[in-house]
Amino acid sequence: MRSLLHKLPTIIKIFFIVLIGGLVSKGVDYLFEEREPEVRNIIYMIGDGMGIAHISAAQIGGDYSPLHLERAHAVGLCKTYSANNRITDSAAAGTALATGYKTNNGMIGVTPDGIAHPSIREKAEKAGMATGVIATYPVTNATPAAFVAHVDNRHKEDEIATYYLSNQLDIFFGGGSKRFDQRADSLNLLDTLRQRGYTVAYTLDELENISEGKVALLPTEGSMPSELEGRGSFLPQATSKALEILTNNAKDDGFFIMVEGSQIDGKAHGHDLQAMLAEIYDFDSAVAIAFDYADTHPGTLVVVTADHETGGLTIVNGNRTFDLHDHQVDYAWTTGGHTGGMVPLFAYGTGAEHFSGVMENTDVPKIMCRLLGLDEE
Repeated sequence: MRSLLHKLPTIIKIFFIVLIGGLVSKGVDYLFEEREPEVRNIIYMIGDGMGIAHISAAQIGGDYSPLHLERAHAVGLCKTYSANNRITDSAAAGTALATGYKTNNGMIGVTPDGIAHPSIREKAEKAGMATGVIATYPVTNATPAAFVAHVDNRHKEDEIATYYLSNQLDIFFGGGSKRFDQRADSLNLLDTLRQRGYTVAYTLDELENISEGKVALLPTEGSMPSELEGRGSFLPQATSKALEILTNNAKDDGFFIMVEGSQIDGKAHGHDLQAMLAEIYDFDSAVAIAFDYADTHPGTLVVVTADHETGGLTIVNGNRTFDLHDHQVDYAWTTGGHTGGMVPLFAYGTGAEHFSGVMENTDVPKIMCRLLGLDEE
């Protein structure tokens, strides 16, 4: 070292000595500064209408055996109000969770002034990522529509269906085939999808040998049956198949998918506790599929949340003296509609630490965009 320094010009000697001294003072780890792991894939899971009490009821119903979502690495709370109401509907809440913008109840993918804003799914698609949506309500219903369409009224479902043609989703699975082939304008959008290279299927069995490409799975004309009506394990199986296809389609570009546990909401509207619990357990099984995928695919983030709480569910003691057995609880509903309470958020995998604390529902897609390197606005 001394002989080498002796041969160097004085100015280079000084620089070399200062550089070495600085590195020594900061330690060798300075050369290998740890970087935050890169998020490549996002699995966004929305339990429609699923509040904290609903999850607590599911815990009680399972005798406190841990739900899969309890594996979460980070937990937060989301505010749910819309632009024009303390109590949101699914359209405004879905828009907030998809685009990062508040809007009026009933509006999809647009702000109250009618300006369309791209959803995080659309931004991911534009960036070259594979994308998809899954629901057990029609794919033209409010929550999936918020990730695909831009309309001023959620009930314009025939118009919403046309956005599945103007977008380039890799997969969309759910009910609602009649919006594609039994339309007032007599158009058959399913034929158009086939012409554009989509496999159009009506059962999961038809997709057994399909592991890549563009796929539209529409098992029912309207909503799918509820879990207690015989839907079976459609949601977890569809989630697994979608992840297989998106993984192969994405290659090195990553993917984004939204998976909705749609019918938790409807059963809470109807105050049907057992049916609601069945929907939550089914959704939780899909969460397990997503968490397990994240375990084996580094760079995958899973975010599980809700758009709002439905039913005003409360869990109370079976009598006021508190002397009944601990299984004796009552479930009370305070409304047939939605409430303004905050909803839980569970995050798992790469980047999960960014989702703890109290946040606006609009923060969720903005954080996701930041982690994927997409435009937040």
